[in-house]
Amino acid sequence: MLSRYDLSVGELALGLREIVLKEAPAAIERLIQVYALVFWYSLSGKMSDAFCQVVTYPKGVNLMFSRGAELEDPDGVLVGDGKIMRHIKIRRPEDLKSPYLRKFIRASLKRAKLIAREKELASRASKPAAKSGARSTKPSARASAKKGRSR
Repeated sequence: MLSRYDLSVGELALGLREIVLKEAPAAIERLIQVYALVFWYSLSGKMSDAFCQVVTYPKGVNLMFSRGAELEDPDGVLVGDGKIMRHIKIRRPEDLKSPYLRKFIRASLKRAKLIAREKELASRASKPAAKSGARSTKPSARASAKKGRSR
C-alpha cells in the first residue's frame, strides 16, 4: 500500500511506525486505506481505543493522537485546534529524531491504559453482585406464575 506514495514519504511512514512499535510493543497494529494510509495502534484491537496513528499523505506523514487535546503540551508541539485530536507533522528524516515523538507516544499510551482501566472498573461496578448461598425472601416471577395457575 505504501507503494502508492513517494519513496521518501514511505520511508518516513515506516520510520515512524518503527518508533511507535518500539515505544508500545504490546500495541495491536491495524492498517486502513481511507483518504490517507493509516496505521493505527490500540491495546484492545478496537479502532475506538486507538491511542495513536501514523497517517500517510502524499507529501508527508503525521503522528496523530486520538486524545491529543488531553495530553500535556507546555511547549506547544502538538498541532490542531479540534476538541480531541492533535498531531505532529513529519516531513523530513530529521523529524524522526525529535524527542517529542517518543514523549507523546508514551504519554498517549499511558492515557490509553488509564482509560482502559477506568472502563474495566466501570464494567465491574455495573455487573450485578454474584449470587450468594442465601435465598431471597422475594418470590421469583416463576414462583408467582405457578401460584396463579394452582388457584
